[in-house]
Amino acid sequence: MSQIIVYPDHERLIRGAAAFLAGAAARSIAARGRFTLALSGGHTPRPLYARLAAPDYRDRIDWSKVHIFFGDERCVPPDDPQSNYRMVRETLLEQVPLPAGNIHRLRGEEAPEQAAADYARVLQKAFGGDAATGGPPPEGFDLILLGLGDNGHTASLFPGLEAVRERVRWVMAQYVEAVGRWRLTLTPVVINAAHRVAFLVSGANKAAILGRVLEGPYQPEVLPSQIIQPTHGELHWLLDAAAAAQLRRKS
Repeated sequence: MSQIIVYPDHERLIRGAAAFLAGAAARSIAARGRFTLALSGGHTPRPLYARLAAPDYRDRIDWSKVHIFFGDERCVPPDDPQSNYRMVRETLLEQVPLPAGNIHRLRGEEAPEQAAADYARVLQKAFGGDAATGGPPPEGFDLILLGLGDNGHTASLFPGLEAVRERVRWVMAQYVEAVGRWRLTLTPVVINAAHRVAFLVSGANKAAILGRVLEGPYQPEVLPSQIIQPTHGELHWLLDAAAAAQLRRKS
């Protein structure tokens, strides 16, 4: 069962999401001594990262115990304007006292298949298990932050791609015809093993697709966000009122 939280407007969504993330960090550090966080790219989370870097939140989080990962990446160099890592670096990573060794980026400048295999080994080192033989890692992410695309995709799980139904591999490289580019993505094997997954969705332009994902028929090949159903963890939808406008269920 997912939890839906609707905030009155975009600003309060960002404030609420920052408080949610800071609270998750505190609980995870208290319970396990670290906070493992996979971040999303795109426009929606940018103000959230800026809010986390502001003094009121920067000082609430023990950044020395935070480990940053990425849910997906475009196959571009890290200084490319399209790089998710670059956006996160500029808005958050350079603004907080985060040890360099705690940042684990997807290397979009490498050959796609090699980059996917390399990141699977990074995850294996961080969470245990065997990325080669598959199955969920024995220790999941504390929090994975996701967005919702206009076509129902999340991370780089796009409609019709093999990665949506992957049951073995933790990280995959896929050529996405819709965007004309290779992308790297965590697969549902890893995402659904997380302690918490949170979708951040904002704006009236997302209302129709959000309604289909949350209240329409289950068609994950068409609406890949529907495949995200944590096995033992929590699923949260953090929405503003504009995005939630077409939902029948608002909580």
